[in-house]
Amino acid sequence: MENHSLPTILALLFLALGTSNAFSPTSRMTKIASTRRLSSATSTMLNASHKATLTPDTTWRLRFSLNGVPTKNGRKVGELFNVDVQFSEEDGYEPPQGDVTQIVPVSSKDGIKYLKVKKGRWQLSEDPEDRKDGLWIWGLFKEPLYPFMLLQIETEEYSLPGDEEDAIEPLKLYAQINHKRDKDTGEIELDAATLNIREIETIKADPFGAAKIDLYEEVKCGQMTLRPLIESNVEATL
Repeated sequence: MENHSLPTILALLFLALGTSNAFSPTSRMTKIASTRRLSSATSTMLNASHKATLTPDTTWRLRFSLNGVPTKNGRKVGELFNVDVQFSEEDGYEPPQGDVTQIVPVSSKDGIKYLKVKKGRWQLSEDPEDRKDGLWIWGLFKEPLYPFMLLQIETEEYSLPGDEEDAIEPLKLYAQINHKRDKDTGEIELDAATLNIREIETIKADPFGAAKIDLYEEVKCGQMTLRPLIESNVEATL
């Protein structure tokens, strides 16, 4: 057997001890703790990304509590409805505005009825009754101040249960919604609002009745709440 020098033996012993420490319980626990910290950080980032926006990234549930809406048979009825929608913005417009697209729920086993939307439009706005004529343009504000969303939704006819073969007539609903946007995160808040329908009255524009004009009056027909949904609650567009 060859004789090994003392430095060589010490080097081999140090290497063996270093290798065994790599598989020690303490080393494994350190790795697990590091993995958990990474997983927790990733989860936090994913949760932070689910912020409410006025883009197709967010689906909003609109809950309508309608009162006194007209039916084909001349009745006035009250019903609760849900409508799941996404907002999309058109480029090149100020104030921001765009379309409303209905989204099909995965299921409606909760018994809630869903209206079908033909089309819809939204627009951010200053107070329609007290416009500031865009003072932000003159540098009085850092960015446009739009405290309201003006929403218009047109629905299809909704058949009512029963032998009367009655149905809620197509509606054109209007709402002025309080709108807030967090300037740091960009997250949107939309408050509950009053729902209105427009009633049309045709009157004579001259004594002989040769010309007529239509006058519109907005009449309250219920309330609406809006809340953002997570992705798993929705499926596809109508």
